[in-house]
Amino acid sequence: MDLRQLDTLIAVAETGSFAAAAARVNLTASAVSQQIQALEAELGAQLFDRRTRPPRLNAGGEEMLRTARRMVQEMAETRLAISGGSTAGVLRIGAIRTVSMQLAPHALAGLSPRYPDLAFALTVGVSETLIADVAAHRLDAALVAEHVGLPAGLSWTEVLSEPLVLIAPRGTHDGSDAEMLRRLPFIRYRTAVPLARQIETELARLGVAPREVAVVNTMPAVVGCVAAGMGCAVVPKLALMDTAGDRFVARPFGEGRITRRLGLVERQVSSRARVLEVFRAELGRCVEAAGLDRPSAALPVDTLAGVPGGR
Repeated sequence: MDLRQLDTLIAVAETGSFAAAAARVNLTASAVSQQIQALEAELGAQLFDRRTRPPRLNAGGEEMLRTARRMVQEMAETRLAISGGSTAGVLRIGAIRTVSMQLAPHALAGLSPRYPDLAFALTVGVSETLIADVAAHRLDAALVAEHVGLPAGLSWTEVLSEPLVLIAPRGTHDGSDAEMLRRLPFIRYRTAVPLARQIETELARLGVAPREVAVVNTMPAVVGCVAAGMGCAVVPKLALMDTAGDRFVARPFGEGRITRRLGLVERQVSSRARVLEVFRAELGRCVEAAGLDRPSAALPVDTLAGVPGGR
């Protein structure tokens, strides 16, 4: 098979017909049909259900389409890397919400003067979705929490390790974590992300069933509820970067032992590799400026299977 056949397959799938695909790839409808037939002959299987009009991809065709898109994208990235064009266009970065508020924008701002021909697109989401988007070439890289079991072809490089903190309204009397959680109303962070499960696990380990006053599904809103005087909460330190510190009291949760690790996930083969290396350096500078902990050795890992508590 060659890239022309793969381009033609993608065009047929996206336009919905052989005739429309022909116009896109600048071929006759007959030539499109011949390319598809040649691809099917090489694979030894039909890719379309020709009982329908227009023909539709069958299950095997859908699988081949995914492979074709990946191969065409990887070839395009390789051409960019060889030609030096990887420093132009759009760098597509994903980030979880707490990272998107300060850390990612400041790192992109530091990157911008070095690559004046590069534009940026920042997508905010949850770790699982962002990782899938990197694997599917919808994003160049994503800042996500530590995650168990990356898809093949991706690597994750730790950027920072941040503590979880217990925060309470200004003027709250100090005490142990358990005492404060029993004494004060609790703002519960409830979403499908592993950070929420990590907090619940630690509460259970302490043997605390806090008196719930509110349930919130975004971390900025949790911090806002505490700052408004509603009660206490457990949050990652990054969530406090946008809030005036005199509005609440904060202490390390679990005596500073409870942390989450954040890092950059990217494809192992990418035309943006050099740009992303500089981006990681900018992230490290921003982490230090924010008073957060950088890893002692930021080494990429191909999979985090076996690492407990992927978040």
